Amino acid sequence: QVQLVESGGGLVQAGGSLRLSCVASGGTFSRYTMGWFRQAPGKEREFVAAIRWIGGNTHYTDSVKGRVTISRDNAKNTVYLEMASVKPEDTAVYYCAADTRAVELWIPARVRTPTLYDYWGQGTQVTVSS
Repeated sequence: QVQLVESGGGLVQAGGSLRLSCVASGGTFSRYTMGWFRQAPGKEREFVAAIRWIGGNTHYTDSVKGRVTISRDNAKNTVYLEMASVKPEDTAVYYCAADTRAVELWIPARVRTPTLYDYWGQGTQVTVSS
């Protein structure tokens, strides 16, 4: 059983930055493709970023490109989401998710799909004030 625990959310002013962390326990983290999703009130959960389990490939949704960086530290079983120049529209609950199947094929459209992931964290709230 894999457990994911996010942290690092909070209140930040527009234009500021923050770093979200997600620590995984159970299983072999280095073989997980990891994703970050977010859900704003009244909206569906949307993809933010993903990082491949091997090779370090990354993929971002267009609205965060250039402002957000996903990275991982396999020694710490942790995936990060660094957010810069945040905007009020970034306000949401942010979730990390794990695809534990270690599929070698990397298709960006595939990693955007929530159903790909078999484990989810409980989420961390990010609120951006204008």
